Amino acid sequence: MSFADDAKGVYSIATTPFLPDGSLDLPSVDRLTDFYQECGASGLTILGIMGEAPKLEPDESRTIIRQVVKRARVPVVVGVSAPGFAAMHSLARDAMEMGAAGVMIAPTPSLRTDEQIVGYFTQAVEAVGADVPFVLQDYPLTLSVVMSPSVIARIVAALPSCVMLKHEDWPGLEKISKLRAMQEAGELRPFPILCGNGGMFLDFEPERGADGAMTGYGFPDMLVELIGLHQAGRRDEAHDLFDAHLPLIRYEQQLGVGLAVRKHVLLRRGIITSDAQRKPGAALSPTARAEVDYLLARLARRDPRAAQAASAA
Repeated sequence: MSFADDAKGVYSIATTPFLPDGSLDLPSVDRLTDFYQECGASGLTILGIMGEAPKLEPDESRTIIRQVVKRARVPVVVGVSAPGFAAMHSLARDAMEMGAAGVMIAPTPSLRTDEQIVGYFTQAVEAVGADVPFVLQDYPLTLSVVMSPSVIARIVAALPSCVMLKHEDWPGLEKISKLRAMQEAGELRPFPILCGNGGMFLDFEPERGADGAMTGYGFPDMLVELIGLHQAGRRDEAHDLFDAHLPLIRYEQQLGVGLAVRKHVLLRRGIITSDAQRKPGAALSPTARAEVDYLLARLARRDPRAAQAASAA
């Protein structure tokens, strides 16, 4: 039975904590792992795009995997996307040996045609092994690879080890509806859909058939509550909660500084020691930090979870 057979809720995309000198901050890795689980995360995803994976040395990536998997009580998915299949194979096999539940694979940005996309994932599975469950990452805004529902269906049909879709198309609500309609018609086997984009569209994605979120917004506890409200059919309460957080969610979705905002919020919440990124990275200006702190203060009036972060500003 794959970890994804009953996957729902929130798989938190973990940042990688660094000290100001650029070295790994392993105590913060432990606190962050505990924090996500205490927030009610159903799983963790590490070494993704927002985890600054390309900036890590190979031994550092394995250190992070070992540290998180050892501490986690929930499934851990490891991002293994790489320019070449040799590196992907090595990291995927090591991650599984350390106890990871599966891996996440994104398409290389050079892919354009449907045949190229399907061929790429076929070769990727050959590289990591057909025994390794993988999450298909669909993130055209960043990766510039557009996967239609029919292409996703071809990948899922051809590769049984594809156990989950990380949906990050934008706009993408109709894609979710199309995939679920294909499943209801018996044209596509069941698989969970978890959504990203910082939760930007999580007000309606569960209503379209998404099972939850796989993203890293600085309030994963809110995301867990939001999905729970949707699952309980408490639509207005879910939208009210989302609306309260939307200004901060939107601010975090700015291209280039999103990770800086997310780390700043986690710093304000007392989870990580520093909001430093490994270079190259776009730091927040003093004005931007003040704007985020202002949003946290406003959010604290409607959601007490933001009170600590607001008082730390």
